[in-house]
Amino acid sequence: MGQKTDAEVSSELNRKGHLAFSWDDLDAIELPSGIVTNMYRVGDPKGSDSPTVFRAYYPPGCFVEAHTHECDYTEIILEGSQKVGAKWFHAGDVRVGLANRGYGPLVAGEQGATVLFFFKDHRWPAIAIGKNDGSTLRSDVISSHFEDKNRDI
Repeated sequence: MGQKTDAEVSSELNRKGHLAFSWDDLDAIELPSGIVTNMYRVGDPKGSDSPTVFRAYYPPGCFVEAHTHECDYTEIILEGSQKVGAKWFHAGDVRVGLANRGYGPLVAGEQGATVLFFFKDHRWPAIAIGKNDGSTLRSDVISSHFEDKNRDI
């Protein structure tokens, strides 16, 4: 069936006041790096100030170049481990970051890593920094998926 469109979510929220679902109800998007992610917006997804939540699985050894985001965020390692810069993070560890402050690179541990991200608003797409070319970020794949899904609404 696939994830509901923003218009469907907005309509149901406004009609019922709440919406319940499972991660399995959300579209899983696989990036060229093997990262598998899904996401939803908190509250009405049509609002630009609506926070964005991602769950992402990074396969073992997956590398993502250093980058930043245009909004504040937090991330929680749910399973596995991930090296951010020179420091390893494990299940239960939490990182909080400010907008436009770079971090990384990221490297998933031997078991991979499942990470939950909370972005303050819709400005979550990763932005390459330094000499990085953005080829491991691929926020465009995720953005395009949801633009296509919501295009004919």
